[in-house]
Amino acid sequence: MKKIITAVALGVALAAGGTTTATALHKDVQLTIDGQPVVGGAFAVTVADVLNGAGVVLGPNDLISPALDAKVEDGHAISVTYAKPLTLIVDGQRETLTTTARTLDEVLGAKAIPELAAAWVSVPLNTELPRTGLEVQVSTPKKISLSVAGAEPKKFTTTANTVADLLNQQGLSADADDVVSPEPQAFLTEDAKVRLDRVEITTKTLTEDVDYPVTKKKNSAMWAGESKTLVAGKDGRATRTYEITTVNGKVDKKKILNEIVLVPATPATLEVGTKTSANGVGINLARAAMWDRIAKCESGGNWHINTGNGYYGGLQFSAASWRAMGGRDFAALPHQASRAQQITVANRYYDRAGLGPWGCSHAA
Repeated sequence: MKKIITAVALGVALAAGGTTTATALHKDVQLTIDGQPVVGGAFAVTVADVLNGAGVVLGPNDLISPALDAKVEDGHAISVTYAKPLTLIVDGQRETLTTTARTLDEVLGAKAIPELAAAWVSVPLNTELPRTGLEVQVSTPKKISLSVAGAEPKKFTTTANTVADLLNQQGLSADADDVVSPEPQAFLTEDAKVRLDRVEITTKTLTEDVDYPVTKKKNSAMWAGESKTLVAGKDGRATRTYEITTVNGKVDKKKILNEIVLVPATPATLEVGTKTSANGVGINLARAAMWDRIAKCESGGNWHINTGNGYYGGLQFSAASWRAMGGRDFAALPHQASRAQQITVANRYYDRAGLGPWGCSHAA
């Protein structure tokens, strides 16, 4: 194995050999470190001696040419390339690597980064990489949409790195109440949908009516859906302080912070029906075929229709006629009763007035 002459060994050789030995050991070499020439000669036998003399400390991944134990002569060229740690964050994807490239563009040029020429890079491409390392962010062009204050989204291409960068790029700012989605520190991706909702929180004091409470009492003799007021209620008055939250100019939440009752509300009492069955009242299906024909003409044969014009059910009874003919034996209103029950009530009416009440009597 070849021995590398150390500084101590050189000193011993110089002491023993005098001037002749010193002349023989002094070499004029061309030392280049990371592309930069280092001027001067050295007392050296090997490349390692030259580096020691120049105070060069190598790391485990540094490149040296020729090898450390290679003998040197006058005029020899020695090249040292330091390995540098580099952190690349491309569109939010982090990669840590070690490189012997001298400048950033050498590294990025070897990467398959789309549209690099149009991308945003956090440092200039010709930046020389320091031995201590560097972190570089790259944001490639991306198509995104941006909606501000509820407006229609605007679509465009940007090289902004994060949502916060995008807003800053567009001259927009968000206060503490505003809502930004995705969150400001999120990295932008292709087809990202960014929203900035303007949120305002204010307080307002109003004097207003207070709805009266209602107490309900059940009555099994009344049909479900029917009701009767036993005690009338009366609204009160109160001064209320509200916290009002608006999003993009529209009220989103309204919360009572304080209330002072000026006039107490008077509760109402309401009687409500619970009856749901006819309790044994007989069914009369006489003339059923005739009533079916009339129903087809009156309502298209829909026995449970509520037309909204004051007439109900297949045979289009009015509420008053239904009550007068005892229809509430079966239901509060005609459309709530079955076909058989509506025919039963129609037969009662027929016995009094014939087909006169029905406009579709010609269908009989």
